[in-house]
Amino acid sequence: MTSPHRITAGIAVALAAILTAPLAARQAQQTYEPRVGMAGKDVVWVPTPLEVVEKMLDMAKVTPKDFVVDLGSGDGRNVIAAARRGARALGVEYNADMVELSRKLAKEAGVADKATFVRGDMYEAEFSEATVLALFLLPSNLERLKDKILALKPGTRVVLNTFTVDGWEPDETERVGGDCASWCQVLLHVVPARVAGTWRGSGLELALDQEFQKVSGAMVSTGASVKIDGAVLRGDELTFAAAGATYAGRVEGDRITGTMTLVASGERREWRVTRQRDPRVASAQRPTSRTSARSATASMSLAGAVK
Repeated sequence: MTSPHRITAGIAVALAAILTAPLAARQAQQTYEPRVGMAGKDVVWVPTPLEVVEKMLDMAKVTPKDFVVDLGSGDGRNVIAAARRGARALGVEYNADMVELSRKLAKEAGVADKATFVRGDMYEAEFSEATVLALFLLPSNLERLKDKILALKPGTRVVLNTFTVDGWEPDETERVGGDCASWCQVLLHVVPARVAGTWRGSGLELALDQEFQKVSGAMVSTGASVKIDGAVLRGDELTFAAAGATYAGRVEGDRITGTMTLVASGERREWRVTRQRDPRVASAQRPTSRTSARSATASMSLAGAVK
């Protein structure tokens, strides 16, 4: 015969299971909901308006060939939007709840195979293979990241919401209109090649100064020194004018090769120059601030160069 105590205990267990089952189900169904303005490790969370996200990716010309990275990725909207365009995308976020939410949203969007989210410190993140950075960070955050950004392959697109690094001029700027009320400005930077220094070849000598994508300097040809004009550096493509000719070239490490066109006749010629390295200089300066032919090549000088 069954003990009354055992029956009572069994009923209690069954009753507890009945009462707690709905609560467990509700907890399982609950979704983490971030609050705008909530504090994070390095920044407060303010989401980029969705129309701005799309404009950022448009300006960066994101394609399925790209690897897009967002540092401080929040709810993952930049990464998911890039993945929807067929790109591989990575979000680095310190808040573990945000990481899980991003993964859930990526799965719901059908892009979990292309959108990856990891919990981590954005300053310690490895993103050297990125072809596009899509970021919404403060200038102070970007300042700490700028050396890593400038170490990226020339031509990498860095598209930013509202803020940039102090002293950097964007290659392109657009403002999103319509219903966008705040955080609506998009800035595009293209990581420039490093061109500061002294270059020689094809009967030319160039002394180039650089401040991010801004280039100035002088050219010595047939013994005369002239200032270069209209220099434009976009990624690894450099163009300028000097001594009655226009020059267009591609920077490949310590070489620039391209075509020179005489303005008067339209005659075209190939030109090639090589950067002159001083063995006492351990490494080339990055264009994080103004670098020059004098500083990049130490004691080397270019006779007659315009200062």
